[in-house]
Amino acid sequence: MYKFQNDLNTAFGQITKWFQVNSLFLNLSISYFIQFFTKSLNYSDTNITYENNQIPKVNDIKFLALHINNTLSWKTHIDNIVLKSRSAGFAMRSVKPYVSQKMLKMIYSVYFHSITSYGKMSWDHSASSRRVFGLQKRIIRITIRCRSRDSCRKLFIRLKIFPLPSLYILSLFLFVIKNEELFTTNNEIHSICTRQHLNFYQPSANLTKYQTGMYYVGLQIFNPLNPELNPICYLLALLGAHHFLHVSRIRVK
Repeated sequence: MYKFQNDLNTAFGQITKWFQVNSLFLNLSISYFIQFFTKSLNYSDTNITYENNQIPKVNDIKFLALHINNTLSWKTHIDNIVLKSRSAGFAMRSVKPYVSQKMLKMIYSVYFHSITSYGKMSWDHSASSRRVFGLQKRIIRITIRCRSRDSCRKLFIRLKIFPLPSLYILSLFLFVIKNEELFTTNNEIHSICTRQHLNFYQPSANLTKYQTGMYYVGLQIFNPLNPELNPICYLLALLGAHHFLHVSRIRVK
């Protein structure tokens, strides 16, 4: 443990020197570090010091507009999304009597879709994401001006809006398509010509955090739609993706 902490301090010193060589400045007064751990891993107290200055350790931190905690449960980030989404729902309910449905849909895109789409592949697998989905259904009912107990299944189709779980699946599917160079096919691992030899190789993993990550789940979604093995399903998935991008007016290079 002592060697590990000493290596951390050495690496941090090298990072600081790299900043100085490249005419950059690392402000230690606003620098923090976060120690990740799992439930099955014994917690160990780690400290990082540089020039007799101790870097504060925090349990959660905001990085690139994502609230990350030390267990990667994404609860803090989802709490922040829920808070903003409730404000969007209140705003839509307030202006509902005075604007058209088209205007309400525009407000939905600006104040809800933009918030919930950012970083979706990282946090949407969390159990807490159900709260965000519940708020989406509430806002959809406000947009259509229907009762609070009405089913939203046909309402999503009517508004041409993806439910959050469907949007999560689509995001993972597009992620694999755009980053195929990050993955290896089964025939590159072994020379046995099996039915799945053209699928992307999915390594075995015991850690739940990895199994719920975008790389692992993305392959679970993409492999059954492999264009070499199932071109019809792949084509239908691409058509669905293009329809979503057209409706949302999003361009993908």
